[in-house]
Amino acid sequence: MKRVIAGIIVFAVFMLVIIHLFNTEEEYYNLKLEELKQEYAIKPVSSIDHAKLPELQREFSTPQEVTEACNACHTERHREIMASAHWNWERVAYIEGRGVLASGKKNVLNNFCLGAQSNELACAVCHIGFGMTNDQFDFDNARNVDCMVCHDNSEEYHKGSAMAGYPDRMVNLTEVAQSVGKPDKINCGSCHFFSGGGNNVKHGDLEAAQLACDRDVDVHMAANGMNMSCVECHTAENHQIKGRLYSVSSDNSNRATCEQCHTTTPHFDDLINRHNAKVSCQACHIPIYAKANHTKMAWQWSDAGKLRDGEPYKEFNSDSTMEYQSIKGTFIWAKNVTPDYLWFNGAADHYLLGDTIKSVPVQMNTLFGAHADPESKIYPVKIHRGDQIYDKQYNILIQPKLFAEEKGDSAFWMDFDWPAAAAAGMKRVGLPFSGEFGFVETEMYWPVNHMVAPKDQAVGCAECHTRSEEGRLTSLAGFYLPGRDHNSTLDSIGAILFFGALAAVALHAAVRVLVSIRRNEYKTDIIDYQNKSE
Repeated sequence: MKRVIAGIIVFAVFMLVIIHLFNTEEEYYNLKLEELKQEYAIKPVSSIDHAKLPELQREFSTPQEVTEACNACHTERHREIMASAHWNWERVAYIEGRGVLASGKKNVLNNFCLGAQSNELACAVCHIGFGMTNDQFDFDNARNVDCMVCHDNSEEYHKGSAMAGYPDRMVNLTEVAQSVGKPDKINCGSCHFFSGGGNNVKHGDLEAAQLACDRDVDVHMAANGMNMSCVECHTAENHQIKGRLYSVSSDNSNRATCEQCHTTTPHFDDLINRHNAKVSCQACHIPIYAKANHTKMAWQWSDAGKLRDGEPYKEFNSDSTMEYQSIKGTFIWAKNVTPDYLWFNGAADHYLLGDTIKSVPVQMNTLFGAHADPESKIYPVKIHRGDQIYDKQYNILIQPKLFAEEKGDSAFWMDFDWPAAAAAGMKRVGLPFSGEFGFVETEMYWPVNHMVAPKDQAVGCAECHTRSEEGRLTSLAGFYLPGRDHNSTLDSIGAILFFGALAAVALHAAVRVLVSIRRNEYKTDIIDYQNKSE
């Protein structure tokens, strides 16, 4: 019996040592992670100093002249750019239920600033071109390609407000032209951090703090960590940048994924690696978003248009977030937000101009996916909710004219007249307007891919595998999740196996004890017999 107990103790100590070894600083043992750290620790230095090129030793009077100087050496690059979605504001793709069509900012509506059509003069602040004043922009004119907005390394370049994509008049074009290079975080962030009208408004996981954050905010972009730039993950071949923004993108192609660097087996625990078949890396490694600054969670356009003494006004919350703005309505903000979760296979549909409203809330974008779909995984998302103007008679969302430089041009942000703004906007896009309008609830989904947390802050098993109403996957139905769901058959089998194993162990121990007792009795009988014989 003592030998049995001693064996159990030795085995338990052995297992504890093994568990300790495999849980001691995983990064020390993860050679693949160490290789990645070394790869990105040394930043490449360009062998070309544009400040020394004779072609750039001049004063540029227009940004188009800078583009011509770029094209003189980089002879075919403009063709690559003019074939990109950043330039065309659309992609041709197959969309489930629609077939092959072009979709993008030209015909996709959203529930933030609603849409670009009729508002090009303002929206062009985030277009990689010059001179987009209306829908007649010449997408075949290479002179209007803006090379500087992506390649300026002086951090001096910025586009002017409501200037049709032209740079601010204070920008020194010569200085910028002489300091171009590989895009940095500020080049991408100048649009993607501030889209929707302010810092972190849209995405929730992309904001100005990531220009110089710590590892608790984002382990990849942290200034005291890898300090990676956007293009190190969103790589490009012929200016076709890897990655999809599902506010406008539809197809499951050329996506930027965690696996492209970390592989599908980044953990030593095989059980965790197997989660990758149905659970995205982001679902576990981005437990919260909007870590540094608030993000907008709701936008009520129906409240817009209120004036004080005939003038628009703003109201702010105690945390300095804007609660109300006459030109846009009422907002709800949040910080340190736990994501929602859904099944996603990389394909999406969108509300396109003229689509009939089929259900409420209107899905501004539908992320396809299901547990039964082999391409689908559980992804974290930000859900932005609100309401926006629609035509009651035709049952379609309205693209209103929002922006104008002066009053009297039917723009809502100037005249605060919904019927006039609706009529002008729908006329521009070639759709009817009945004159009867209202506001309908809408939802929009933003996959969360950034603000990856340090590994010790990753989502714990019990946060998903629980029957608690606070569980992260409580609302994600259509599949059996151990620890969350109840199935009488499986539970009965599990109980039989568990208690059967305990009974087998107990029976085995009892038999061992009986055999041991019987052997001791037999030895005693032998000894007694021998003593009597003597």
